[in-house]
Amino acid sequence: MPYAPNPEGPGEPRERLADRLLYIPAEVSRTKWIARIATLAFLSFWTPWIWRDTHIRAGEIGSNFLHLVLLPFHEAGHYAIFRWFGQFIMILGGTLAQHLMPIVIGVALLVKQRDPFGAAIFAWLLGFSVIDMAVYMYDAFDPQLVLLGGLTGAESDAHDWQNIFGDLGLLRHARGIGLFFGWVGKAMMLAALGWAAWILKLQRARLSDTAPW
Repeated sequence: MPYAPNPEGPGEPRERLADRLLYIPAEVSRTKWIARIATLAFLSFWTPWIWRDTHIRAGEIGSNFLHLVLLPFHEAGHYAIFRWFGQFIMILGGTLAQHLMPIVIGVALLVKQRDPFGAAIFAWLLGFSVIDMAVYMYDAFDPQLVLLGGLTGAESDAHDWQNIFGDLGLLRHARGIGLFFGWVGKAMMLAALGWAAWILKLQRARLSDTAPW
Protein backbone atom coordinates (compact mmCIF):
# COMPACT_ATOMS: atom_id res chain seq x y z
CA MET A 1 0.00 0.00 0.00
CA PRO A 2 1.47 3.45 -0.89
CA TYR A 3 2.90 5.60 1.82
CA ALA A 4 0.39 8.36 2.52
CA PRO A 5 1.76 10.29 5.51
CA ASN A 6 0.06 13.09 7.34
CA PRO A 7 2.32 16.17 7.55
CA GLU A 8 0.36 17.47 10.54
CA GLY A 9 0.64 14.28 12.55
CA PRO A 10 2.93 13.61 15.50
CA GLY A 11 6.34 12.07 15.21
CA GLU A 12 10.05 12.71 15.36
CA PRO A 13 11.48 15.53 13.20
CA ARG A 14 12.92 12.97 10.78
CA GLU A 15 9.50 11.38 10.40
CA ARG A 16 7.86 14.75 9.84
CA LEU A 17 10.41 15.54 7.11
CA ALA A 18 9.59 12.23 5.41
CA ASP A 19 5.91 13.15 5.67
CA ARG A 20 6.58 16.35 3.74
CA LEU A 21 8.84 14.80 1.14
CA LEU A 22 6.53 11.85 0.39
CA TYR A 23 3.09 13.29 1.04
CA ILE A 24 0.33 11.64 -1.03
CA PRO A 25 -3.25 12.96 -0.86
CA ALA A 26 -6.18 10.59 -0.48
CA GLU A 27 -7.12 11.13 -4.13
CA VAL A 28 -4.97 12.21 -7.06
CA SER A 29 -6.41 13.67 -10.23
CA ARG A 30 -5.68 11.27 -13.07
CA THR A 31 -5.38 14.15 -15.55
CA LYS A 32 -2.92 15.98 -13.30
CA TRP A 33 -0.93 12.78 -12.77
CA ILE A 34 -0.65 12.20 -16.53
CA ALA A 35 0.52 15.81 -16.99
CA ARG A 36 3.17 15.23 -14.33
CA ILE A 37 4.27 12.02 -16.07
CA ALA A 38 4.74 14.05 -19.26
CA THR A 39 6.70 16.70 -17.34
CA LEU A 40 8.98 14.10 -15.78
CA ALA A 41 9.49 12.36 -19.12
CA PHE A 42 10.46 15.66 -20.74
CA LEU A 43 12.95 16.55 -17.99
CA SER A 44 14.36 13.02 -17.96
CA PHE A 45 14.96 13.29 -21.72
CA TRP A 46 16.32 16.87 -21.50
CA THR A 47 18.73 16.28 -18.62
CA PRO A 48 21.24 14.10 -20.54
CA TRP A 49 21.22 16.68 -23.34
CA ILE A 50 22.05 19.42 -20.85
CA TRP A 51 24.86 17.30 -19.45
CA ARG A 52 26.14 16.51 -22.94
CA ASP A 53 26.36 20.22 -23.75
CA THR A 54 27.91 21.16 -20.40
CA HIS A 55 31.68 21.63 -20.67
CA ILE A 56 32.89 23.36 -17.55
CA ARG A 57 36.47 23.62 -18.82
CA ALA A 58 35.25 25.29 -22.01
CA GLY A 59 32.76 27.58 -20.25
CA GLU A 60 29.71 25.84 -21.75
CA ILE A 61 26.72 25.89 -19.39
CA GLY A 62 24.56 23.28 -21.13
CA SER A 63 21.33 25.29 -21.44
CA ASN A 64 21.29 28.95 -22.37
CA PHE A 65 17.53 28.96 -21.79
CA LEU A 66 17.84 27.95 -18.13
CA HIS A 67 20.79 30.29 -17.70
CA LEU A 68 18.60 33.17 -18.89
CA VAL A 69 15.84 32.09 -16.49
CA LEU A 70 18.30 32.34 -13.59
CA LEU A 71 20.09 35.49 -14.76
CA PRO A 72 17.51 38.10 -13.59
CA PHE A 73 17.56 36.59 -10.10
CA HIS A 74 21.37 36.60 -10.15
CA GLU A 75 21.46 40.29 -11.02
CA ALA A 76 18.72 41.12 -8.51
CA GLY A 77 20.84 39.44 -5.84
CA HIS A 78 23.66 41.89 -6.54
CA TYR A 79 21.74 45.11 -6.79
CA ALA A 80 18.40 44.70 -5.00
CA ILE A 81 18.72 42.07 -2.27
CA PHE A 82 22.25 41.78 -0.91
CA ARG A 83 23.77 45.16 -1.72
CA TRP A 84 23.11 46.34 1.83
CA PHE A 85 25.35 43.71 3.46
CA GLY A 86 28.78 44.86 2.31
CA GLN A 87 30.88 44.39 -0.80
CA PHE A 88 31.69 40.70 -0.31
CA ILE A 89 28.08 39.62 0.30
CA MET A 90 26.86 41.82 -2.54
CA ILE A 91 29.20 40.02 -4.95
CA LEU A 92 28.28 36.60 -3.56
CA GLY A 93 24.62 37.65 -3.54
CA GLY A 94 24.19 37.06 -7.27
CA THR A 95 24.85 33.36 -6.91
CA LEU A 96 22.93 33.20 -3.62
CA ALA A 97 19.84 34.76 -5.22
CA GLN A 98 19.83 32.45 -8.25
CA HIS A 99 19.95 29.48 -5.84
CA LEU A 100 17.34 30.99 -3.52
CA MET A 101 14.72 31.27 -6.26
CA PRO A 102 14.23 27.49 -6.72
CA ILE A 103 14.79 26.90 -2.99
CA VAL A 104 12.07 29.36 -1.90
CA ILE A 105 9.56 28.17 -4.50
CA GLY A 106 10.33 24.51 -3.79
CA VAL A 107 9.91 24.94 -0.03
CA ALA A 108 6.67 26.87 -0.55
CA LEU A 109 5.31 24.05 -2.72
CA LEU A 110 6.40 21.44 -0.19
CA VAL A 111 5.12 23.17 2.95
CA LYS A 112 2.22 25.34 1.80
CA GLN A 113 0.85 23.34 -1.13
CA ARG A 114 1.89 19.86 0.02
CA ASP A 115 3.23 19.27 -3.46
CA PRO A 116 6.45 17.25 -3.27
CA PHE A 117 6.41 16.64 -7.03
CA GLY A 118 6.51 20.39 -7.69
CA ALA A 119 9.24 20.76 -5.07
CA ALA A 120 11.26 18.04 -6.83
CA ILE A 121 11.06 19.94 -10.13
CA PHE A 122 12.51 23.04 -8.48
CA ALA A 123 15.15 20.88 -6.81
CA TRP A 124 16.10 19.84 -10.34
CA LEU A 125 16.39 23.51 -11.31
CA LEU A 126 18.54 24.11 -8.23
CA GLY A 127 20.86 21.37 -9.44
CA PHE A 128 21.22 23.14 -12.77
CA SER A 129 21.87 26.40 -10.93
CA VAL A 130 24.78 24.71 -9.16
CA ILE A 131 26.20 23.63 -12.54
CA ASP A 132 25.76 27.20 -13.77
CA MET A 133 27.74 28.38 -10.73
CA ALA A 134 30.41 25.72 -11.32
CA VAL A 135 31.15 27.05 -14.82
CA TYR A 136 31.57 30.55 -13.39
CA MET A 137 33.81 29.22 -10.59
CA TYR A 138 36.09 27.34 -12.98
CA ASP A 139 36.50 30.40 -15.19
CA ALA A 140 37.78 32.50 -12.27
CA PHE A 141 41.34 31.12 -12.49
CA ASP A 142 41.87 32.25 -16.10
CA PRO A 143 38.80 34.30 -17.08
CA GLN A 144 37.53 33.69 -20.58
CA LEU A 145 33.76 34.11 -20.18
CA VAL A 146 32.32 37.30 -21.63
CA LEU A 147 30.32 39.00 -18.88
CA LEU A 148 27.24 41.19 -19.23
CA GLY A 149 29.36 44.29 -19.72
CA GLY A 150 30.98 42.74 -22.80
CA LEU A 151 34.35 42.15 -21.13
CA THR A 152 35.98 39.12 -19.53
CA GLY A 153 37.13 38.97 -15.93
CA ALA A 154 40.67 39.48 -17.19
CA GLU A 155 39.60 42.83 -18.67
CA SER A 156 37.49 44.07 -15.76
CA ASP A 157 36.94 43.51 -12.06
CA ALA A 158 33.33 42.36 -12.53
CA HIS A 159 33.92 38.59 -12.33
CA ASP A 160 32.07 37.45 -9.18
CA TRP A 161 34.06 34.33 -8.44
CA GLN A 162 37.41 35.84 -9.32
CA ASN A 163 36.69 38.42 -6.62
CA ILE A 164 35.28 35.92 -4.13
CA PHE A 165 38.09 33.38 -4.50
CA GLY A 166 40.63 36.20 -4.45
CA ASP A 167 39.27 37.52 -1.16
CA LEU A 168 39.28 34.00 0.31
CA GLY A 169 42.73 33.09 -0.98
CA LEU A 170 41.28 30.25 -3.06
CA LEU A 171 41.86 31.51 -6.58
CA ARG A 172 44.46 28.85 -7.41
CA HIS A 173 41.88 26.19 -6.46
CA ALA A 174 39.09 27.68 -8.59
CA ARG A 175 39.23 25.03 -11.31
CA GLY A 176 39.08 22.11 -8.90
CA ILE A 177 36.22 23.70 -6.97
CA GLY A 178 34.33 24.36 -10.20
CA LEU A 179 34.71 20.78 -11.41
CA PHE A 180 33.58 19.47 -8.00
CA PHE A 181 30.41 21.56 -8.00
CA GLY A 182 29.72 20.50 -11.57
CA TRP A 183 29.41 16.92 -10.35
CA VAL A 184 27.38 18.06 -7.33
CA GLY A 185 24.89 19.81 -9.61
CA LYS A 186 24.49 16.72 -11.79
CA ALA A 187 23.93 14.54 -8.71
CA MET A 188 21.29 16.99 -7.47
CA MET A 189 19.45 16.93 -10.79
CA LEU A 190 19.49 13.14 -10.86
CA ALA A 191 18.29 12.89 -7.25
CA ALA A 192 15.47 15.34 -7.97
CA LEU A 193 14.28 13.27 -10.94
CA GLY A 194 14.36 10.14 -8.76
CA TRP A 195 12.34 11.92 -6.07
CA ALA A 196 9.75 13.08 -8.62
CA ALA A 197 9.49 9.57 -10.10
CA TRP A 198 8.96 8.01 -6.67
CA ILE A 199 6.18 10.48 -5.87
CA LEU A 200 4.39 9.57 -9.10
CA LYS A 201 4.79 5.88 -8.34
CA LEU A 202 3.17 6.38 -4.93
CA GLN A 203 0.40 8.51 -6.41
CA ARG A 204 -0.54 5.87 -8.95
CA ALA A 205 -2.53 3.84 -6.40
CA ARG A 206 -4.58 6.95 -5.50
CA LEU A 207 -5.69 8.00 -8.97
CA SER A 208 -9.24 9.24 -9.31
CA ASP A 209 -11.26 10.58 -12.20
CA THR A 210 -13.27 12.79 -9.84
CA ALA A 211 -10.44 14.31 -7.75
CA PRO A 212 -10.03 18.09 -8.20
CA TRP A 213 -7.12 19.30 -10.32
